Amino acid sequence: MHSKTVNTLIEALEIKYVELSLDRVVMTMPVGPKTRQPAGILHGGASVALAETAASVATALNVDLTKYNPVGLEINANHIRSKQEGTVTAIATPLHKGRTTMIWEIKIVDEDEKLICVSRCTMAVIAKK
Repeated sequence: MHSKTVNTLIEALEIKYVELSLDRVVMTMPVGPKTRQPAGILHGGASVALAETAASVATALNVDLTKYNPVGLEINANHIRSKQEGTVTAIATPLHKGRTTMIWEIKIVDEDEKLICVSRCTMAVIAKK
C-alpha cells in the first residue's frame, strides 16, 4: 500500500491497486462489514468511493503532481446488482482527458464479471499555488 493511503478512506475500505496505466486503472475492494449497508448488501456509497478513487488515481497518473492536484468535481453511479460478499473490481477508462478536466467511466464488476455498478466521474485538474 502506498504511504499516502495510510489513514485514508482507501485504507479503511481496504481498496487495493491491481493495474495502473495512463488509460486504465483497476482496483479491488472487499465486500464485508466495512462496505455493507444494514440490509447486508454492498453500500452504494462504498461503490461510489471505489469509483472516485479509481478516477482520482487515473487522473493523478496523467498529470504532473508537482504542479497539479486532481480533485473530484462530479460523480454519478447506477447500482445495477447487489452483492453480499466477496470482492468487487473497478475498471476506470477515460472518456475525456483534457488540460483542466478529465472524465472517467468506471465499471464495477464481481468475480464473474457481472456488472454491479457503472459510474462516471469528472475530475478537475487544479494548479498548485
